[in-house]
Amino acid sequence: MNNIRFYILVRIGAMCQNRMPRSNQLITSTPKLLRKFHSSKSSSVLRDPSSNEQEITEQLNNLLVMASSCKIKDQFHKFFPEILRCLKSSPTLNELPSMQQWIEKVVDYNLKGGKMNRGMAVVESFVIFKNDEISEKDTEIAIALGWAVEMLQAFFLVADDIMDDSLTRRMKPCWYRTNNLGVKAFNDSILLESLIYHIISSYCKDRHYYLPVLELFHDVTMRTSLGQAMDLHSAPDPNQSPNLSKFTMETYDAIVKYKTAFYSFYLPVAIAMRLAGIQDERLFKQAADILLPMGRFFQVQDDYLDCFGDPEVTGKIGTDIEDGKCSWLIVTALPLCDSAQRQLIETRYGSKDPSSVKMVKTLYQQLGIPKLYTEYEENSYKQLTQMIEGIKQQLPTSVFQGFMEKIYKRLN
Repeated sequence: MNNIRFYILVRIGAMCQNRMPRSNQLITSTPKLLRKFHSSKSSSVLRDPSSNEQEITEQLNNLLVMASSCKIKDQFHKFFPEILRCLKSSPTLNELPSMQQWIEKVVDYNLKGGKMNRGMAVVESFVIFKNDEISEKDTEIAIALGWAVEMLQAFFLVADDIMDDSLTRRMKPCWYRTNNLGVKAFNDSILLESLIYHIISSYCKDRHYYLPVLELFHDVTMRTSLGQAMDLHSAPDPNQSPNLSKFTMETYDAIVKYKTAFYSFYLPVAIAMRLAGIQDERLFKQAADILLPMGRFFQVQDDYLDCFGDPEVTGKIGTDIEDGKCSWLIVTALPLCDSAQRQLIETRYGSKDPSSVKMVKTLYQQLGIPKLYTEYEENSYKQLTQMIEGIKQQLPTSVFQGFMEKIYKRLN
């Protein structure tokens, strides 16, 4: 197996050093290199006799995906001006020059600066599912839909930051805190959502997957909005103590499944599957059965980082305690509390007073929440890895392993 890794990494190094006249050269080269290795006489010499064909293919796929990811990121970012041109070319915006400038300002501020994992996952997953020659046009469509996913993320975040009274996002002030906007920024979140469908129409209207992709975005938007509503309804009203009976693991699981998992994990992969021509609904369910628990894992990490993460690394100042959120930390802590500790939570949780926030964080430490989080992270990683292994006969595991590599032990 080490010989195989050496062979593939040498070829990858050669590709990365060469000039690439077409933006999608590495993407189209990935399946081509895989086929070339399997068809070469030398492949039988390089193979580890103890490894079977499927294991070798999986190793090759994983290495090639790692190599292509860096190029996909570069292509993805370079495509942003095309997205802006697409949006500004709308016939409606052509009639409203001042709105053209405002749209560009809103989009530029709220789409840039993040990790772009959701958007790039569309392209990365499409490459793996397609496993064949990919045209430049297909690459452009995948990237454009990746930006549509990022637009959906921006729509949610702009609104979420207003509702949570957040201070920073991606190491800069939240959008509603700029340009003297305040609650007027809600309309910009609506604008961002409307632009999603202009992108989809511009790039996919003549494609057989146009309607399924459109329905995916509508369905996931509804689910995420419901998750956001559950999140808001579980939090206390201003100047009121939280209703701790609402903070159950069952409620938490429902919130994170709908608020986070569908749009952050399932949507990018489902889009890629549609683009690659996959239509078997059983495969979509198998993908969801892994991606939704992975989304929970991600949200638990987010909750922990909100409390114990470094704002200089996470890019935002956590406010879950101040907002009285139904987070993993509080639903894990409550069953461990004695009566005095529970009383502390009832009087301090949901308060914006810094001393109250500090007391809740100290209580988390006393209850051993950081240790429980570490155990949860390790156990979840093992369980998800086993689930991914279980679908290798039906779907390429490198799609799901790629997600795990990005989120496991993350600090932001």
